Amino acid sequence: MRILLVEDETKMARALRRGLEQEGHTIDVSTDGDDGLSKALEYDYDAVVLDVMLPGHDGFSICRELRASGRWSPVLMLTARDAVDDRIRGLDAGADDYLVKPFAFGELLARLRALVRRGPTERPPVISVGDVKLDPAAHTVTRSGRTVDLSAREFALLEFLMRHPGEVLSRSRILEQVWDYSYSGFSNVVDVYVAYLRRKLERPFGRPLIRTVRGVGYALDPS
Repeated sequence: MRILLVEDETKMARALRRGLEQEGHTIDVSTDGDDGLSKALEYDYDAVVLDVMLPGHDGFSICRELRASGRWSPVLMLTARDAVDDRIRGLDAGADDYLVKPFAFGELLARLRALVRRGPTERPPVISVGDVKLDPAAHTVTRSGRTVDLSAREFALLEFLMRHPGEVLSRSRILEQVWDYSYSGFSNVVDVYVAYLRRKLERPFGRPLIRTVRGVGYALDPS
């Protein structure tokens, strides 16, 4: 694979480059956002590993400009441990996945393999699953054409579920993606917020949306 790594922390960039090259990949490194964006627009990469905080263009603006320019190489975004909002903003900007610092190199490799297997796919501006439509940019949700008002956290949970339709997502994975690794609130917060979504998106319409998989987690399954 040819991978673009945009990372301004010298030690991390050097370590990631060495590790990825040892895995047989070709790596281009940029240490600031402006150069990273220029490279990403000029060359075709199998994947882009992109830090959020960068000199010049930040990770969000790079993602947005790539997608606006029709560049759909998979983007793996690197975020700080406690920056939950950054992860949501990154997905909304067009990132395909994110990894929280600090991370194990093996996990980065696994995430990259998964993204490359999926291939470059254009992200629709509006996510649709069944009769539910979610617009990340406008921050709106409708079901059967009717607007549904959600809180910011409810919206983030629904967006994560809709980006993985039919896939059973564990509570721990949902907690990691929608809250964060170090979340110290009450343990059943995922169940509580799924109940909120059901109250707003199932009961008024008389149709199921979120399926409970006992002992595992939840899946968005409108059928």
